[in-house]
Amino acid sequence: MTRIDFADLIKKDRDERQHQHFSGTLLDYLEIVKKNPQVAMLAHQRMQQLLTSRGTEVINTDEQPRLKRVFGTETLKRYAFFEDFFGIDNSIMKIVRYFHAAAMKGEESRQVLYLVGPVGAGKSSLTEALKQALETSPPIYVLQGCPMREEPLHLIPKHLRPRFEALLGVKIEGDLCPVCRYRLKNDYNGEFELFPVTLSEFSIRSRKGVGVVPPVDPNNQDTSVLSGSVDISKMDLYPEDDPRVLSLNGAFNVGNRGLVEFIEVFKNDVEYLHTMITATQEKSIPSPGKGSMIYFDGVILAHSNEAEWNKFKSDHTNEAILDRIVKVEVPYCLELDEEVKIYRKLLNNSSFDAHIAPQTIEMASMFAILTRLAPSTKVDPLTKLKIYNGEEIVEKGASKKLDIFELREEASREGMSGISTRFIMKAIDTVLSESENNCINPIAMLDTLIKATKELSLAEDEKKRYLGFLQDTIKKEYNKTLEKEVTRAFIHSYQEQAESLFNNYLDHAEAFINSRKIKDSSTGEELEPDIKFLQSIEEQIGISGTAARGFRQDITAYMFSLLRSGAAVDYCCYEPLKEAIEKKLTTSVRELSRIVTKSRVRDKDQSGKYNVMVEEMKRNGYCDHCCNVVLKYAANNLWKD
Repeated sequence: MTRIDFADLIKKDRDERQHQHFSGTLLDYLEIVKKNPQVAMLAHQRMQQLLTSRGTEVINTDEQPRLKRVFGTETLKRYAFFEDFFGIDNSIMKIVRYFHAAAMKGEESRQVLYLVGPVGAGKSSLTEALKQALETSPPIYVLQGCPMREEPLHLIPKHLRPRFEALLGVKIEGDLCPVCRYRLKNDYNGEFELFPVTLSEFSIRSRKGVGVVPPVDPNNQDTSVLSGSVDISKMDLYPEDDPRVLSLNGAFNVGNRGLVEFIEVFKNDVEYLHTMITATQEKSIPSPGKGSMIYFDGVILAHSNEAEWNKFKSDHTNEAILDRIVKVEVPYCLELDEEVKIYRKLLNNSSFDAHIAPQTIEMASMFAILTRLAPSTKVDPLTKLKIYNGEEIVEKGASKKLDIFELREEASREGMSGISTRFIMKAIDTVLSESENNCINPIAMLDTLIKATKELSLAEDEKKRYLGFLQDTIKKEYNKTLEKEVTRAFIHSYQEQAESLFNNYLDHAEAFINSRKIKDSSTGEELEPDIKFLQSIEEQIGISGTAARGFRQDITAYMFSLLRSGAAVDYCCYEPLKEAIEKKLTTSVRELSRIVTKSRVRDKDQSGKYNVMVEEMKRNGYCDHCCNVVLKYAANNLWKD
């Protein structure tokens, strides 16, 4: 191994950081601004650049069928900055849209960005990401010794600003804080060009550019947390209106030119939030004591749960604050594939190293999303889940696709309630901690979720509904999935056989509908459509008799519509036929797999087939232990005599 020279590493970092130091006067800073006006940008513009600097992907949903089914024709933008956030694309686009408008000095630059949503939906994580983005941003030029870390251009007198703005190519906003105004007059005799300027980084820990306001006890609210206080120890030395008695260390003071976060903002009394009114619209905050208003340039980011929001907005006396809020809802994820990514990300960030059997995280994610979906009169919950996941679902006996947008119109508040990500993650942690073989599987996952759900403080009808998902809906879906996996393990060319059945079915169905013969690809002989073959597929989903003709017509028409639109045609593109083909394949090997799996004593032929099946399942993601567990489960639950 290459020896690491820690001393060299430290020295290299220190040398690099020395280049970030700057010490000069306003005159030096003016030359810097003239070369690069961007150094004098305001807080919202700085944040907007941080969010977009890593890259933006504009996705054409017409080219990605799954995304088109989820988002329709709307423009979908994904930002590399938010690559670790899943299932909340709309919320992220609204956040970036807010910063874009604010960076252009639109009305949003004088508004509070407010995130609202259920517990565990990602509000705090989004906020932390924005705060950490500031920490990674380049340092800014500030007036040396200024408690507000303010923009050095504030030194330029107002009567000179138009000329300086024309020379520098920037718009100068704001005014000196009381402390710097006093220093300019008394320490530098009004010679503003000599005022020292330095560089300052953003730091959450050091309270540089990032202010945080937690909920405050209503009986002990002190606005000094927001805008600083008067230092009583200096009152004997200076008059009470002297700036030297001010202690500008409130959240708005330290968050100037950066960000101020209000945690669970509406748990505070409204009087405590009045500082927001002037901080947004007038871009100024009150000075402690008898001082004048102080200029403030920063992002105000607040978040809370929906219950607090509803209570706050119901009071008409809060209109002044409500008018200064841009609300962005952060709902729970409703896409199964995206929900799975959330748990895999969290697991990757943990120290757990256990093997996770296929479908384990998927079943847990399925439960979370089912609890978040509103009941529909048009589809059952599981079908709705699949539609929201971007899967193409077609009504049986018809060529009509089920419309995701109609389902969304039925439930406008969908995603704002249900089981949280934290609940599922705690259940996964429990299964991992209790695993004796360093391996977890869907069966153990479902058992743990059932126990955890029974302990929830919920209304009895809601708890019964949740348990119904676990004990009935999800268990049945897992049984179907497991049976397909065992079938695939027996049939190595499962995909090929499914496609072959699909193509044969289409050929014979089209010939039947058009009353023509079909040519044998091997002999060239013209044959009648194989009705028995068509029926053997259709009976898998209960279609027979007169309904069969309508089913074949619907499939033929649907496939031609796909071809005309240039879409791919395979056995998965028409859900009822896909289900019938998979059931046909499963039925053809069910007896063989049942005998081999259930047999305690196998003959040589059975043992060979069983071992081949196990090896195939291991190639598909199972380990020896979970393979043994799920096959025993299959023998006892899927193929009961």
